[in-house]
Amino acid sequence: MTYEAEVQFKFDATFTPTYGSSSWTSDDFIPEEHYLITAPAADLNCKQYFKLFEKFLLCVGMDAATIRSGAMSLVFNDCVREDEQRKVCKEYELTMDEDLEKKYQEWKDRDAQWAKMNAHYEKNFGSEPKIKGDWEILTDEENKNDPSWEERYWQIYRRFEGFAKYTDNDLKKMRTMYDTLYSESEFEDSANGVA
Repeated sequence: MTYEAEVQFKFDATFTPTYGSSSWTSDDFIPEEHYLITAPAADLNCKQYFKLFEKFLLCVGMDAATIRSGAMSLVFNDCVREDEQRKVCKEYELTMDEDLEKKYQEWKDRDAQWAKMNAHYEKNFGSEPKIKGDWEILTDEENKNDPSWEERYWQIYRRFEGFAKYTDNDLKKMRTMYDTLYSESEFEDSANGVA
């Protein structure tokens, strides 16, 4: 057995001109309109019906914000039980006006706990460590022994400039030889009682 069903939304606007002084003269409007929106209704769910009706309402000139307001008025009006409204609110993560005070108190409590945790952290661990020179101005005495970042950069650059010609394998071999050499000499020194 086959089942076929179709839903239709139909809109007809007709215009009967009166010949004389008040005939249709505006170019901004279409004098006559006919809309027929059809859809197979055998498998449409409720949300699809609302989507179809939204298209129909847009065709007849309704504003999208007005359509949304009309849909919400089906849920949030005096004829709908509060527990049904709360189900919808939970599904779409909405807060009812009656619950705003409770939400505000929850946020206040959460902020107070956060402030308490921060105060506990600062009391027990202090603030984050500061690197001298980043926030504080160095004195001339401190500054003379502290090279600027440019000097430090060029020191590191010159130090590793000689290694640039070696491949990664060469550097691994050099590192292995270095580790072997110094681990053996340390072993001999510790055997002689010199550590």
